[in-house]
Amino acid sequence: MSSAINNNHTQRHLIMNRSNRTPKSTVDALQQGPRKKPRTTDPLVHHGRHFGRTIHALCNVHALIEQGIGRMLRLSENPDEIFTLQERREHEVFLALLRAVPGFEDRLMSCSDEEVNSMAGMLQKGASSARSDNTKTLKSAIIDWLTPPGEALIPPIARNMKVDRGYHHEKTGSLLCPAGVDWSDPEIKQKLRTGEFTVRGDQWPIFLWSGYKYDEDQPWRGLLQSDILVKSFKHIFTSPSSVEKEAKATRSGNARLHGMTSVTPASVAYIATQARFALSSSPVFTRSDKVTDSKLFYNSILDLLEDPDECTEVDDLISWWNRQIFPNYAASSRPVSKNSALAKIKAKRAVEKRALGDQNLNT
Repeated sequence: MSSAINNNHTQRHLIMNRSNRTPKSTVDALQQGPRKKPRTTDPLVHHGRHFGRTIHALCNVHALIEQGIGRMLRLSENPDEIFTLQERREHEVFLALLRAVPGFEDRLMSCSDEEVNSMAGMLQKGASSARSDNTKTLKSAIIDWLTPPGEALIPPIARNMKVDRGYHHEKTGSLLCPAGVDWSDPEIKQKLRTGEFTVRGDQWPIFLWSGYKYDEDQPWRGLLQSDILVKSFKHIFTSPSSVEKEAKATRSGNARLHGMTSVTPASVAYIATQARFALSSSPVFTRSDKVTDSKLFYNSILDLLEDPDECTEVDDLISWWNRQIFPNYAASSRPVSKNSALAKIKAKRAVEKRALGDQNLNT
């Protein structure tokens, strides 16, 4: 059982105060929830926007909260209870939600069922509205990144319409072509355009790889490190102007507004999903869209980035992303210059710590 479920001692008050609650929902908590407008304005809408971008984008928040509380109650009664892999994953998302929203746990402790429903609705609205806003702005912005600066896109693509994107256009089609599939083959190209070649969400497009080059012998090489992904991330999380070398933003971007100082695996999966949809010809984002299959696409990337067996590659990838997005992270991660005063101070401190450790061992 994961440590996220074992270490629930910080949640005991929540369990005790809501011990008479029984889980009502049997809905999969990591599937898209119904769109319901909350009746009041609340900061939870603001937090819901960041939750959707950085923790889980296609989440039924109401089911997540109901089932999260239910699991905590069951753990309080039977600490040795074993949960399924899906239950553990859902619970980790629930705990991440509690950590992400200041005071949310305290509100859950004292509120009624109706208030829980209202809060879930606010969080759901925030996540849905953020996704909608990002889809709208990225649809236009991504056109500027399809060709090198100064080069014209031939034929041109409308900024506010998507009918001529996807496999219908040579450029977007080549970027969306599944890795390992030859876009230059006229027969394959025609089958992609007619839909005879159906592309599932877990057949990842070539634009996810750096330089749009896929090495089937080393599939991790350059994965999720493309120029379009970095520009899309900056456009959504820092500011549209930060995509250029010199940012010209006059107000804080989403990352700064939410105190975000590091990239999360879910935020990378979110950006990949948004960029893929912006390149596609689908006019409206829906999780049930059989053409884009966005739900499977998002979940398949998130599954890889959360797989413990891939932790070494994922850690390297997240470090790479942090260097691209957060300048302060890049500065703090640089090695100290040799023979500098700072290097000598650190070396002296290290010697003192080792000496103190040896002294403690001998006493």
